[in-house]
Amino acid sequence: MQNSEILGNILRERKLTVSVAESCTGGLISKLITDTAGSSDYFITGVVAYSNDAKKKILNVSEDTLKNFGAVSLQCAEEMVKGIRKLSDSHICIATTGIAGPTGGSISKPVGVVFCGFYFFDELSVEKIYLKGTRTQIREQAANFCLNWAIKRLIYG
Repeated sequence: MQNSEILGNILRERKLTVSVAESCTGGLISKLITDTAGSSDYFITGVVAYSNDAKKKILNVSEDTLKNFGAVSLQCAEEMVKGIRKLSDSHICIATTGIAGPTGGSISKPVGVVFCGFYFFDELSVEKIYLKGTRTQIREQAANFCLNWAIKRLIYG
């Protein structure tokens, strides 16, 4: 059974909802969730806010955050997850922003750095992870990290 199916079963059983705001994963988390039949029972929305303009206009990421910290930052992930929470009012919200490569990395933000924002009911957190591999592998790892995080929080609190 895939992570997305496990997550879906738990959400359906508990009558909970999930929404996603994605940048570096480009809609992959939303795709994985909606690959499961019946996901409309718990999946509210997914937003791919790839450009800074989209982050600002759709998710209300502030210009100051983008200017001072960049689109790939803890602060941006936090504002993205707050934005999707406001749009969807889901019980669980997930946001991703990072550098999937193969270009675009720097010493301070190397290829494979991803910030994952989470809203779990009223609790907000952001995780910084470092992934390795091809662009596709980094995106897949980030998506699975987020699904696993949600499953663990639902099971263990």
